[in-house]
Amino acid sequence: MSKKIIGRVDVLDFPKLDLHNIDVKIDTGAYTSAIHCSDIIEIDHTLLCTFNSSTHKNFGKTEIIFEAFSRTDVKSSNGFKENRYKVKSEVVIFGKTYKINLTLSTRDDMKFPVLIGREFLRHKFIVDVDLVNVSFNTKTA
Repeated sequence: MSKKIIGRVDVLDFPKLDLHNIDVKIDTGAYTSAIHCSDIIEIDHTLLCTFNSSTHKNFGKTEIIFEAFSRTDVKSSNGFKENRYKVKSEVVIFGKTYKINLTLSTRDDMKFPVLIGREFLRHKFIVDVDLVNVSFNTKTA
């Protein structure tokens, strides 16, 4: 399987989350991928998540209920561990839909609402930091 070249940032779709044209940062320093989630409520073994942001474009108010989820420890670049919810979803890159694990985090104060980490990139992509929006620029619709 040949690997596709992706740049340091891109604009991607998360169809199961009803999020389209979302700015993402490709982060080879991060193991897990993370997505901005403004509100998370665990009720009766389900997770009600609100994807909403006044600072990130195309993050209108979308509510998704996850019946399957887990928790995982995520170590940030400053060394602190945080226990986050993790969900399975899909992302579209170069017109192809891939499964992706996403940890949920409040990222309103970050430039990018989504980080794509090594766990997802492995065996599929090579990152060229000189490039941007490679997948988005091939989008036809």
